Order: sequence, then C-alpha cells, then structure tokens
Amino acid sequence: MTALLAPRTTPNGHQPFARLAPPPETGRARATRFVLAGLRIALGWVFLWAFLDKLFGLGHETKTEAAWINGGKPTLGFLKFGTEGPFAGLYQAIAGATWADWLFMTGLLGIGVALIAGIGLRAAATAGGLLLVLMWTAVLPPANNPIIDDHLVYAGLLAVLALTDAGDTFGLGKAWARTAIVRRMPFLR
Repeated sequence: MTALLAPRTTPNGHQPFARLAPPPETGRARATRFVLAGLRIALGWVFLWAFLDKLFGLGHETKTEAAWINGGKPTLGFLKFGTEGPFAGLYQAIAGATWADWLFMTGLLGIGVALIAGIGLRAAATAGGLLLVLMWTAVLPPANNPIIDDHLVYAGLLAVLALTDAGDTFGLGKAWARTAIVRRMPFLR
C-alpha cells in the first residue's frame, strides 16, 4: 500500500513531503495476506518435503536404500527414466551427476526454508521458478494438458509471493527486510 504524502514546513522554511500513516487495512487485504502466507508455507513444505524424502529416503517417493545419505543419487531416477520430449537427452546426460545432485538438493532445501521462514522470497522465487520450469521441460508435453501443468502454476505462485512480500505475515520477512544486508541489496528481500 502506498503511503499518503502531505506538505510540512521545516525549520529552514522548506516544505518537503512527509509520510503519513498508511490507510487502515481492509478485511479483504487482511484475508489476502493470510491466504498468501498460508500458500507460501504450503509451497515451502512441498520443496522441503522433497528435500527430506530424497535425503533420508522416507519411503514416499524415495526408498531408504536410495536415500542421498545412503549413497543414492537424487537426480538419477527421474532424469534417467522419467524424462521425455525434446529435452530428454539433455536431462538423461546429467542424471546422477554429483554436481546436479548437489545443486538440486541445495535448491530444494534453500527454497523450502526461505519460503517457510518468509525470508529471501525474491531469491527463492527466482531459483524455485527456474527449477520448476526446468522440471516442466523435462516431461514435455505434460501428461494432463498440452501446455500447462502444476510446475508452471507453482512458478507463477512463487512470483506472486515474492511480489507481495508474503513473508511479512506469519514469517520473518519484516525483520529480514530491516537487516543491513537486505537494506544494501534489496533483491535479497
């Protein structure tokens, strides 16, 4: 919300604009903040759960013996056997590569934690959006629709969360925004 501006006279006679309090929040705006915070936390859990399942082999998608801590390769199964379409060869070539495993797992963890905590949403949305678009390109065309699937919807939701400062509600976004590093580099907001 934009703050209202009104002229004010200073001791030296200048009349710069001073910020007045923002108008009171409407019920709709408050509900929107809460819904976006809930969606942020839920999407953060999607990323964090994928990380935990692949790290420990919790049995949902990753069996214990295929867990990363047990020597498993988090990118091997899907990229080697689950990809199809025009980019399948590219993804199959990097399946199980150590650098790909580390990049993928670090991304899942960082994006999940950032979303749940409500910090670094711009960076998390950028990284998460890129990861989701790459996952969308790994299975073209999508199974249930010729163009759109959940990966693109989630990428769009990430953009909305970053653009609306959704980390401020039920998150550490406001405190994070006041840190020196974020004030110097606002893209970390």
